[in-house]
Parts: sequence; C-alpha cells; structure tokens
Amino acid sequence: MAKTYFRNVPDFNYVSRLEGEKNISEYIRVKNLFKRVKINEDLFNDLTYFTKYKVVNDERPDQVAYKVYGTQDYDWIVLLSNNIVNVQSEWPMSNESFDKYMTNKYGSEENFFAVHHYETKEVLDSIDRVIVREGLEVPSDYSISYYDSGEQVTVTGMTTPVTNYEYETRIQDEVRNIYLIKPDYLNLVIQDIDRLMPVKPGGTQYVNDDLVQGDNIRLYS
Repeated sequence: MAKTYFRNVPDFNYVSRLEGEKNISEYIRVKNLFKRVKINEDLFNDLTYFTKYKVVNDERPDQVAYKVYGTQDYDWIVLLSNNIVNVQSEWPMSNESFDKYMTNKYGSEENFFAVHHYETKEVLDSIDRVIVREGLEVPSDYSISYYDSGEQVTVTGMTTPVTNYEYETRIQDEVRNIYLIKPDYLNLVIQDIDRLMPVKPGGTQYVNDDLVQGDNIRLYS
C-alpha cells in the first residue's frame, strides 16, 4: 500500500525478540499495523460522494488510483472506499490468477464447462406478468403450474445450465464493479484519516501521538 498511507500510521515499540538479547528495555520501533481506520460512516453510506468504476483486465489498485486521482499513492483510498482488507482475496483476480484458481478448484479444463447449477428462464403469463423470474437457482427438472385466464398452465423445460466457468466469471464480474470516492471529496477523507490516525493519550501504552509501547513480559518473569 502506498507510502502516503503508512506515513500517517503511528508507530509501535515492539519488544525485541532478538536471540541472545539480555537488555529488558530493548524495543524495536515498527509501524503499528493493527491501527486501521475506515471511511466516516456518513460519507460511506452516502452514494453522492462516490462514483461507480469497473476494474478492467489486470488493473491493480495503484493503477486505478492513478487513472482516477492522478497518482498511484492513493491506492489505499481505492481499497478503503470498498472496505477491502485482503487484496489477495477481495480484489478481482488477474487473468493468470483466475486460470490458476480454476485449475486448482476444478482440475482439468473439461471440468470448467461442466454444469455448476441450473437457473430459471423468465416465465410470463398472457398479459406479460412475471410468473417466474429469470436467474433463480433450481433443480434441472424444475417446472411450474399456474392459472392463466381461468386455465391451468404447466411449464416445463424452463431451466438453463450454468457452467463452472460461467459461475466463477460472474463472481469476478461482480467484484470488478467497485465504488470510488469522487476526486472532489478526496480531501474530506484524507482530513478524516489524519484526525483518526494519531494515538489518543491516556492509555497505559501511550508514549506520544505517534507511538505506543507494548509491555515487556520479561519484566514479570
């Protein structure tokens, strides 16, 4: 994630675990990766602050940030806007990663095109009212009976197969549709992050606004 995010993350004095270290006051200063913020709920729940975006091909968060905000340093804004914590599992797969995923999950390419499940076709009555919506997951032999103009109508052969490949591709297509903070409101988010990141005084581990310190358990052994 971009350095502009991590420069705002406070530090943590981590107890040294170096082999042979005898100094009980020895600490290593590292970034406190447990400190995480999110976009203000008032902003996050108001779609007027966001714009829709579709991730194309093998785009990474930094590439999306460069395209939308003019700098790759706001890749973390892209992730926060979609509440993404784990890029590996929550960001759209690259073509290469998707091929590997399919092979690992389904084995041979022949299995890619085996039936995953069946879905309904749309069924309308004589005045175009929807009796069955398209896309409902059902058994392959699903049928339905209903009354139309006083007569009972039975519809069969109303399912269509969805392959493993189609199923997994749909999931990826859904993940590709993300929301981004509009550039005009970018400073609102950054100012909020700047306000939330500093360490609050008063805790037993507080050192200063940029640093907390863990307990050295060796003091009590």
